[in-house]
Amino acid sequence: MSCQPAIENNHYQSGDILFRGYLNSTLSQAIDAVTQTGKEHHYTHMGLVEVDRDTVWVLHAAPGKGVCKELLEDFCLSDSDSVVVGHYRVKGLNTESVDTALAFANKQLGQPYNYSYILEDEGFYCSEFVYEAFAFDSLFKLNPMTFIDPQTGDFHRGWIKHYNELGIAVPEGEIGCNPNGMAANQRLEFLGMVKQGQRDDKHRSK
Repeated sequence: MSCQPAIENNHYQSGDILFRGYLNSTLSQAIDAVTQTGKEHHYTHMGLVEVDRDTVWVLHAAPGKGVCKELLEDFCLSDSDSVVVGHYRVKGLNTESVDTALAFANKQLGQPYNYSYILEDEGFYCSEFVYEAFAFDSLFKLNPMTFIDPQTGDFHRGWIKHYNELGIAVPEGEIGCNPNGMAANQRLEFLGMVKQGQRDDKHRSK
């Protein structure tokens, strides 16, 4: 059983955006801890949908993979465990804009993951990738990033560890973006949660 929208008759379209909930990884939890918006769903990853005939692909930038193109069911699973995935659509997005976004996204396949989360650095992190895909349309806005845990008022331990390993200072206040903030964009229409299914092992990432 493949991933299907939680709402019947809600079909995927090229240009849709999927937001994935946090995983058990330290990095995923660190992202969620400092970017929560008060919304019901907490997201730490996102990708761009491309529909080719009857196949739904998701283009995204992921740690350990870089920019890749995966089947929907693979995007919905992490280490064989289902994750929460929200399905969103950009209001008023025309075919030309969709084509422009997907042309950019496909051109970046193979680019490395941007672990520093500094926009000027090589590669892309997940929300940076989607932001850039729609930059021509000014869909999303950049804002100062924070790595401070609102519960303690200090840098989140996960981020301290992450940047210590990179050997650079925490880029507090640098301009950037994140999945939770982008999911709150008023131009995005929430279509429902994706039901998780079983991985089809005969399919592989492009």
